[in-house]
Amino acid sequence: MGRPAQISRPAVLAAALEVADEHGLDAVTMQAVAARLGVTAMALYRHVRSKDDLLDGLVEALLTEFPPPDPSLPWRERLALTATAVRASAGRHPAVFPLLLRRPAETDQARRVRDGVLAALREAGLDDERAARAERLISTAVLGYAASEAAGRFGHHAREVRDADFEILLDVIGACVDPGGSRSCRE
Repeated sequence: MGRPAQISRPAVLAAALEVADEHGLDAVTMQAVAARLGVTAMALYRHVRSKDDLLDGLVEALLTEFPPPDPSLPWRERLALTATAVRASAGRHPAVFPLLLRRPAETDQARRVRDGVLAALREAGLDDERAARAERLISTAVLGYAASEAAGRFGHHAREVRDADFEILLDVIGACVDPGGSRSCRE
């Protein structure tokens, strides 16, 4: 009988996130994560297949550190709650958050967030093709704002100004998706 696993995929991803938060994304290596966990790098391969899988796992960790909104809430509220949670994640993990701009959601858990957004957009009345396009555009806008804010681009503005700007972004998104919204936003 083999010895029990000392680590798990969630533990590996949490350790990778800690390394990235403390030392930057470039510091995330199999060796660094293994050292954080007190195991050999080879032990990680039971839980992540490669460095790319580890990076996909970091995307997963960022997108799953907050609970999904209740599906019984109105679609507009679900989109706003998700966007707000993504923004908060950027504030907690500014060094690793830009990874979301470079890597798609590949793992089942990471795709859960995208699928929740798509469901809200379909509920708003968009067909599958338009919902997919709207999700890409909304994700890009929210991720871009959150990454810019976390990187300090808006640091010269008071928190109240940044919060108001983010609320306007959410209003624009809602207006574009709403069945009565601008036609150019819905096509």
